[in-house]
Amino acid sequence: MIAFIFPGQGSQKVGMGRELADAYPVASRTFSEADAAFRRDGDTGVTLSGLCFTGPEDQLTLTEHTQPALLTVSTAACRVLTEQGIRPAFVAGHSLGEYSAHVAAGTIEFSDAVATVRRRGRYMQEAVPVGTGAMAAVLGLDADKVAQACEEAAEGDVVSPANLNGGGQVVIAGSRDAVARAGDRARALGAKRVVPLPVSAPFHCALMKPAEDRLAPELRALTVRDPRIPIVANVDGAPKRVASGTDGAIEALVKQVSSPVRWDAVVRRLASEGVTTYVEVGPGVVLSGLVKKIHREASVASFGSPDDLGAVEALLS
Repeated sequence: MIAFIFPGQGSQKVGMGRELADAYPVASRTFSEADAAFRRDGDTGVTLSGLCFTGPEDQLTLTEHTQPALLTVSTAACRVLTEQGIRPAFVAGHSLGEYSAHVAAGTIEFSDAVATVRRRGRYMQEAVPVGTGAMAAVLGLDADKVAQACEEAAEGDVVSPANLNGGGQVVIAGSRDAVARAGDRARALGAKRVVPLPVSAPFHCALMKPAEDRLAPELRALTVRDPRIPIVANVDGAPKRVASGTDGAIEALVKQVSSPVRWDAVVRRLASEGVTTYVEVGPGVVLSGLVKKIHREASVASFGSPDDLGAVEALLS
């Protein structure tokens, strides 16, 4: 059984998607569709395809550009795979990647998703003044101990686990000083390393609640359909088979903004559902590496350029 998994922020790079667009008309059309949606949401004189293909990097890494750019590359790659007759039984995505999963499952129209994640990025960036928040990866310490480190180091500030990535990797987020204190406490509790991350805001923690409050009515106002394929959500590791309702797919996206990404739980749920093969759809191989640490018996491949297709087809044959 196959699952498509879609990457989030951090996997972007200048040049991503260009070879797909050159090689496959469906990918080229996807970039054209994204450019039109991007212009409608606010014409700033840049195009998504231009940002992806040629940068500049400082513009691509702006959160409100990064998120729709990654969504577009992942959707282009997914449409290529679909044309090749490769279809998943489940989909999931890491943070922003969950929106790519929803486009793949037909919950949200692609053009709506482009505009929505652009604003999601803007709201997340504006929720916390630049320089006052931070994130750090804690390596080699179990999640309970990381949570303990955060609790003991908070001192009235916000700091908490933000990405429960599995394989001994937990990312923490919060106010800058509290993240530094929690990193020190994690080392004292036995963490092998604590690595500060070069991010523009402290994602997936309580400091993102203002962004969640701004995005929630926009998500709830979207025209949506029940997913064609179950989407295993970040917030609870549960498959979402309906769009609406308190436990539906859209509410999971609302809660996701200020809640931790439970990637370990996502992969374990996919494995329990019978998934044995994972294809990371979009740029990079970050999720492939995490899956190998969580579901060791699984087969894993990535698809972000035409050169990757042979490996994916060989894996599935």
